Amino acid sequence: MIHLGQYGRRYRYGEGMHVYQWGHGPRVVLVHGGVLGGRETWRAQRPLTERWTLLAPDRPGHGRSAPARQDFETEAAQLAEQLLDEPSHLVGLSYGAIVAMFAAVRRPEKVRSLTVVEPPASAVARGVPAVDEFGAEVRAVIEATDLTPQEGLRRFFPVAGVPYDVPDELPESLSTGMRQLQGARPPDEAELPLAELRDAPFEILVVSGGHKKAYEVICDTIARETGAERVVCPGADHVVPDMGAPFNALLERFFTVGKRAK
Repeated sequence: MIHLGQYGRRYRYGEGMHVYQWGHGPRVVLVHGGVLGGRETWRAQRPLTERWTLLAPDRPGHGRSAPARQDFETEAAQLAEQLLDEPSHLVGLSYGAIVAMFAAVRRPEKVRSLTVVEPPASAVARGVPAVDEFGAEVRAVIEATDLTPQEGLRRFFPVAGVPYDVPDELPESLSTGMRQLQGARPPDEAELPLAELRDAPFEILVVSGGHKKAYEVICDTIARETGAERVVCPGADHVVPDMGAPFNALLERFFTVGKRAK
């Protein structure tokens, strides 16, 4: 069921994840990462609604979705079932990029393209010191369930490469999101379906922010193993979508012509 929300936004309700919907045109599914939900993560992509229909789910435990432990495989099954019911461009950020990759191979015939932005999937490059150290740091933050949300965010943001200060008074969205991250399934457990992605019928774009060696190695490895297009989009560190226009133009170009633009 779809209800009209304030400011003309439409919200889709149903079993599973709550999904925000904006715009008109071909379908784009946007999968957020840790802490912030779908509405907040993709706020800089709203100009795309002039030409695209954006669907931004709140992953379990975020926004209006019911609480649940974060688990990329469980969420991928849910995402594929709920939102890949018709052909869509699929975009994932951070932990959401891992979810998107697993979802894409579940219903490849419904994926028009796949874009992943800085997935913290350190298992793809085990043995590289910078990647191993990064994976251990992420796991340590996730497993530090005794920290307050503010303490957790002040550890997590530098590790993840989020270039924002943690306010003294946290908005509820940040408090809830950090609590959800604590105790999540660590991303270093993700054995990505690289062979399936390489053989899939859709094109893949792998994007990084050019700010942390571990992400660059991870993204390079994914691109090499899947035959994906590889782009560095600097300026906002880990939160590449916050760049707005440059990232949006990159997405639209890829949606429209893919690697043939090179």
